[in-house]
Amino acid sequence: MKFVFVSYNYSPGYSSPDKWVDRIKVYAGSLECLARTNTVIRVEQINYTGQYLHNGIHYHFLDYGKKKLYFPLNFHRYIKSLEPDIVVVHGLHNPLQVIQLRFQVGRKIRIIVQNHAEKPFGGVKKYLQRLADQYIDAYLFASRAIGAEWVKKGNLGSLKKIYEVMEVSSVFYPVDKVLARSKTKVEGNPVFLWVGRLNQNKDPLTVLKAFLQYTKSQLPARLYMIYHTNELLPEIKNLLIKESADKKVITLIGKVPHDELLYWYNSADFIVSGSHYEGSGAALCEAMSCGCIPVATDIFSFQMMTANGKCGLLYDAGNEQALVSSLKKTMELNMQEERTKTLKQFREELSFEIIANKIEKVAISLL
Repeated sequence: MKFVFVSYNYSPGYSSPDKWVDRIKVYAGSLECLARTNTVIRVEQINYTGQYLHNGIHYHFLDYGKKKLYFPLNFHRYIKSLEPDIVVVHGLHNPLQVIQLRFQVGRKIRIIVQNHAEKPFGGVKKYLQRLADQYIDAYLFASRAIGAEWVKKGNLGSLKKIYEVMEVSSVFYPVDKVLARSKTKVEGNPVFLWVGRLNQNKDPLTVLKAFLQYTKSQLPARLYMIYHTNELLPEIKNLLIKESADKKVITLIGKVPHDELLYWYNSADFIVSGSHYEGSGAALCEAMSCGCIPVATDIFSFQMMTANGKCGLLYDAGNEQALVSSLKKTMELNMQEERTKTLKQFREELSFEIIANKIEKVAISLL
């Protein structure tokens, strides 16, 4: 089969194919696996024009010089000229463009749209999404339950088109913990790690408050926080000044280069999340690929990623006491068994190979 993956977004900040490919590696790995038995083309809009072959993927770079293509006739003509069997569109937030795509490529070519954490539109855009649904053959959601919410709200017509396929995976892998900690210098027993934006959705304040309660009975435990946005940083610092007697209990690391996260994930025993919503969960996925045991919110995507808590622990989002209870339960876990279960869950449900296999099966079912 010939797959063509497309996006309607323009990223003018990138003018090098190498840098762009490195940026999307958590997505591209599954396409590289898919390319072992199929032709895979990815059409990108960056500040560069040309073609580039990397790990089996044929990248076609186009530069129309526009932030957004609302009436992308030439773009669609180009896609049609590639003679795909399957076109995979990134994001459900371009219904107008997808309708035009269908009329350009015809009915024979199958169109799959992949969710990337966007939520259902309201107002006029909602009806555009419902209209576009008539021209789309299948949807990929990290959790089928997330797709069911779109159907429930009336943006999509039926559950029959929705398939559960993880959005991203991880380029990381298990590393000897002693080696990892020699690089990160973390201390504690056990060690917890939090990775994300410091915003309301990620809810770091609930995580911090619960962890401070937990460490009153588990003094050697430590929490390290890695973040690349600072929205709630003042509130966090005020909380730590008021509530934390031991300044080593929680360490604010800030931003680190993505490649260095390999050592941070392998330094930690547990990955903690406070998210209220995730389209998938890149940080949790990366941590699990290193054997980091999840302590995560009981949301649709994390239910799928942990097999409904069969590895790690799930708790109600925003519920401080529920998180305290989960943190205390970590003291009762057999760490090696949980680590083994976590790695097994990653390999069997979240790896690049599994994602590629699922995409291929969906495509075969449509032809």
